[in-house]
Amino acid sequence: MKTRPRYRRVLLKLTGESLQGGAEGGIDWSAAQRVARELRDVARLGVQLAIVIGGGNFWRGRTAQNTGMDRITADQIGMIATVMNGLALRDALEETGVPTRVMTALEIPRFAETFQRDRAVRHLEAGSVVIFAGGTSNPLFTTDTAAALRAAEIRADVLLKASTVDGVYDSDPRKNPKAKRYARLRFSEAIARDLKVMDTAAFSLCKDSGVRIILFDSRRAGNIKQAVLGRGIGTLVTE
Repeated sequence: MKTRPRYRRVLLKLTGESLQGGAEGGIDWSAAQRVARELRDVARLGVQLAIVIGGGNFWRGRTAQNTGMDRITADQIGMIATVMNGLALRDALEETGVPTRVMTALEIPRFAETFQRDRAVRHLEAGSVVIFAGGTSNPLFTTDTAAALRAAEIRADVLLKASTVDGVYDSDPRKNPKAKRYARLRFSEAIARDLKVMDTAAFSLCKDSGVRIILFDSRRAGNIKQAVLGRGIGTLVTE
């Protein structure tokens, strides 16, 4: 069985809810440790691993906007939530023996390094996992878009989008038991069909920069490693 990684440099997009576990919100430390162990197994393959993490376990900007809050303020709070998750995930990873850096688009040097592309690449080449937090530092952009941007900037071979479904379907598999899962899609098809599994801006960024995307179910233990090994899980989106 193939045990050598298919990709050399990987950008993994994780949801904030992956750290939530069974809690109603915030961080369940046992869930964070479980995620960290999976990431440790990936790092041990010798790949250069970068991570963009969301903040949905603490805050959802669009939900807050629907209650009347200003969208810009709501998004700014969401960016801070991603930094909180990044710091927690760093501690969980370092507990497993994996050297980890948190770099943030927000300038908070007492807590994390400010993102700088060349420095991030040096950290990766030195063997550290790098967690990118703070989104793009701009409101109105999702963490999907932030993940695509960082993947392009560090010249990642692939963007792994961890999800709660096992790929992209032609209809909602939770409503249609006969929904068809795509093993492979072209960027042009994903954009034309306005698939809701990822932002159109993120698809376009990856298309323009030549970064392929794998959308897969991260709830199944070991799936992150399987994706890095190129074992055909989920849906591959490429040119």
